[in-house]
Amino acid sequence: MSPNPGQDPLVLVVDDDPAILQVLTARLEAAGFRVLAAASAEEALDLALERPPDLVVSDLRLPGLSGQELFLALHRRRPGLPVVLLTAHGTIADAVAMVKQGAADYLTKPFDGRELVAKLRALLERSVAPAAGSETPAAPPAGPAASAPAGPVAPPGSLVGDASPAMAQLLALVERVAPSPLSVLILGESGVGKELVARLLHQRSQRRAGPFVVVDCGATPANLLESELFGHLKGSFTHALRDKKGLIAEADGGTLFLDEIGNISPEMQTRLLRFLQEGVIRPVGGNRESAVDARVVAATNADLPALIRRGEFREDLYYRLRGITIPVPPLRERRQDIPALARHFAQDYARAAGLPAPEIAPEAVARLLDHPWPGNVRELKQVIQAAAVLCRQGRVTPADLQLEPDPSLTPAPEGEALSLEDNERQALERALHQTGWVVTQAAELLGISRRALHYKIKRYHLTPPPGR
Repeated sequence: MSPNPGQDPLVLVVDDDPAILQVLTARLEAAGFRVLAAASAEEALDLALERPPDLVVSDLRLPGLSGQELFLALHRRRPGLPVVLLTAHGTIADAVAMVKQGAADYLTKPFDGRELVAKLRALLERSVAPAAGSETPAAPPAGPAASAPAGPVAPPGSLVGDASPAMAQLLALVERVAPSPLSVLILGESGVGKELVARLLHQRSQRRAGPFVVVDCGATPANLLESELFGHLKGSFTHALRDKKGLIAEADGGTLFLDEIGNISPEMQTRLLRFLQEGVIRPVGGNRESAVDARVVAATNADLPALIRRGEFREDLYYRLRGITIPVPPLRERRQDIPALARHFAQDYARAAGLPAPEIAPEAVARLLDHPWPGNVRELKQVIQAAAVLCRQGRVTPADLQLEPDPSLTPAPEGEALSLEDNERQALERALHQTGWVVTQAAELLGISRRALHYKIKRYHLTPPPGR
């Protein structure tokens, strides 16, 4: 179904391999899609301006502008445009990082044409489905006997699971802070939903009609972050083939969300401080400054005061960022919200897969309520999605929940009491194994920065398994 009634969906396909481009075009046209074909990111951007597509399918590795740069450019122009990435096995980690930044999905080469068509149709159904905006899903009663049956799906951008006092306080604080022009610093462990809180602040602010621009300071390499934020002029460095508008400028009139702000370099801290103080930016290679009016919302799971004491974070930047501080509680402190969140994730996955939403049995809910959730809401989402795949007859049972055991409840063998270092090493090994040695994901699961995880990997002489 096309978002444009009366027309077949329009798909923009991008790949520098003519054979793959031809195969993709033929397969999608046979499935009833209209197709725009581009051999480069630059050509794709031009086509997207002339004929806005309903979906994009792009190779990750492209000449000139990369697939990642193409995605970021399209995402800035149309944040809701679904982009599916085609990636080789060696770049899966890059594709996963881009999905976290907002890409719809990815497929590894060689891909199954039927699977691609199914993904595109599921994405189209999600994009044209009527929002359940007027109904906020009622949270079922908390407790071991509570089940999570199917119910209304929460509207995009809403905060699911607000039965707990902690979340009620958070929502009240967001409502008070949103209309203010002050910068906001969102604090919380990895996976608690800091970006969703930032989106709520934007949607309830006077800038809601403007852009909401996300910058993942943790996933963007330090040597690229300056260009991403401030833009650059053609020829300012080796691969600067054309002028590029920075993400700060893209956020003019709206909100700039700086995720994992604790990871930026000292040089970037200085440049960002000047923007916060003066409201002006200068692109890389340029000598003219331009004014930008954007509200800055930053987030981190790092202990910024501790970084300040170690000389790793500027104190003046810290106070500029924390005009108002919003702490987001971890999931273990808001267990009343777990049934509603579990139901929401089950419904969301089922809707994307074109399946009926599974029921979550009361005994499964009890298991969810007892789990410590070190990965917070992100971990819960992954567990429920896996359970929706594994369950039978539309009912999730405890056997379908792939929960990591709580190390605090697992006694060491007699005579082998673990030291703090042993506990830390085991936690690192579990996180790396669980994420397939994708360091960014393992760091998020552990609630530490990538830099800290790299240090600990070296300290404990951890090595990936063969083939990684």
